[in-house]
Amino acid sequence: MLCERCGKKNATVHVTKIINGNKTELYLCEDCAREKGETEITFEGKFPLHQFFSGLMGIFPAGGSETVVSKSSSGLQCPACGLTYTQFGQVGRFGCAQCYEAFTPNLLPLFRRLHGNQKHIGKIPLRAGSFVRLKKDIEDLKKKLYEKVAAEAFEDAAVLRDEIKQLESELAGGGENHA
Repeated sequence: MLCERCGKKNATVHVTKIINGNKTELYLCEDCAREKGETEITFEGKFPLHQFFSGLMGIFPAGGSETVVSKSSSGLQCPACGLTYTQFGQVGRFGCAQCYEAFTPNLLPLFRRLHGNQKHIGKIPLRAGSFVRLKKDIEDLKKKLYEKVAAEAFEDAAVLRDEIKQLESELAGGGENHA
């Protein structure tokens, strides 16, 4: 599909706007989208993203430009770039790579609130093949096996052990039979 604005290049940007219930769609090339200002995501003041993150982080505006931060968080500052935790809450992004280490004590609870966990557990793409899924299934079964042994449910543990052995033999064979 060609760009609806210039009609010369392939449209690579799809813009959908809904304003007062009226939906408009544009298919633009990257250059026209950039010229028209459609490549930046904005919320036009109706949904200030930095305030959303500040609320999650426990940094609340007291009024005007002041913010209220817990005493344990207010003293945190990145030694490399000088960014404070309060500034991070207002801006919503780090100043450098060392900020992750400097703010780690406050980031783990933040990740828990955002993601429900502080460790990223992603999905396995279908195209990744059954090998990765098979390894994940074996890992999950081993965790369950450990729990069953700890609870002294040895009959259930034996069933899990047999399942693990079967999956491991499939894994040794290449993992093609696992769905």
